[in-house]
Amino acid sequence: MTTGMRPALERAHELLAEHPVVDGHNDLPWALREQVGYDLDRRDIAEDQHAHLHTDLPRLRQGGVGGQFWSVYVTAELAGDRAVSATMEQIDVVRRLVDRYPDVLRLAFTAEEMEAARADGRIASLMGAEGGHSIDNSLATLRALHRLGVRYMTLTHNDNLAWADSATDEPVHGGLTRFGEEVVREMNRLGMLVDLSHVSADTMRDALRVTEAPVLFSHSSARAVCDHPRNIPDDVLAQLPANGGVAMATFVPKFILPAAVEWTSRADENMRAHGLRPLDLSARGKQVQAAFEEAHPRPSATASTVADHLDHMREVAGIDHLGIGGDYDGTAFTPTDLADVAGYPNLVAELLDRRWSEADLAKLTWGNAVRVLRDAEAAARDLRARRGPSIATIEQLDG
Repeated sequence: MTTGMRPALERAHELLAEHPVVDGHNDLPWALREQVGYDLDRRDIAEDQHAHLHTDLPRLRQGGVGGQFWSVYVTAELAGDRAVSATMEQIDVVRRLVDRYPDVLRLAFTAEEMEAARADGRIASLMGAEGGHSIDNSLATLRALHRLGVRYMTLTHNDNLAWADSATDEPVHGGLTRFGEEVVREMNRLGMLVDLSHVSADTMRDALRVTEAPVLFSHSSARAVCDHPRNIPDDVLAQLPANGGVAMATFVPKFILPAAVEWTSRADENMRAHGLRPLDLSARGKQVQAAFEEAHPRPSATASTVADHLDHMREVAGIDHLGIGGDYDGTAFTPTDLADVAGYPNLVAELLDRRWSEADLAKLTWGNAVRVLRDAEAAARDLRARRGPSIATIEQLDG
């Protein structure tokens, strides 16, 4: 350890060596698509990429990461077959990364494979699809994604679907439609975790009513601490013990720091005024954001901000239902001491300073994420013994 490191930080590194982080959401695949068209020679993550990315292999090691759900997100601006094919390209680049760096990364499809990867000193690499537009209203496509290794699907991204309401769009369905409920049931049967980040509160409640397996929030924090629609209301958090699900707190400042909500609204308007999407992470987008930030310094979140959410989430949902989903490479801004994937020890040190036990931290970082996937697998085995693949269509169920 570095000489002079504060005791809590030193202990955090030791704890993460034994109980590494499983992070619920990292957008490196989309960043590679946007920045270099998937040319891995131009973004060799075996080398320091801090000038371009939040993520590279040395910093994953430094941060104590033992498992990563790589997001195979595609923008909702891609629809129909274009969304499906782009999702395939995202899956392809995750597999290429694992093939390129076999001494560090290992593909994992099950909880058992996660544990085996950790035992061999590899970072278990899982995949999560972010947004149901990736299946183009097709349960057969959902099944194909599962066969390719996708182990969760976020029901929506930022826009409503024909069968589910998003947190950041005007509600249309009041939650899930009948077809949306069938999507949840088929995900349960497959063993694909139903991810409720990004969805409206009513969609969360509908999914919890319908699901026959534990759910996941891959990158969402507590609405009671920061009143943003991307966060989880307390009544939903309170349902997680009975469901068995896990809520993975995110680090995105505009979701976790109240002062950042208003600032972000103004920054988004500035992006639109320049003809850009607010979430544009291209070089031009980052340049416009940086200029706005220089003129209007943004409120800074820290590990303490994230810890405030985790304290509240533990009080409402219980320690067995918490995890971490940083959203690295999917956000323009990060907390000051959680700047990239090397920062997780700072959060663990903050929680140690708040008297979180090491047993609780081991659940937060590793145990809960592995357990929820294992439980989803067990539910799927039971469901597949009782029913076959659904061939329902959105036209049949929703008219």
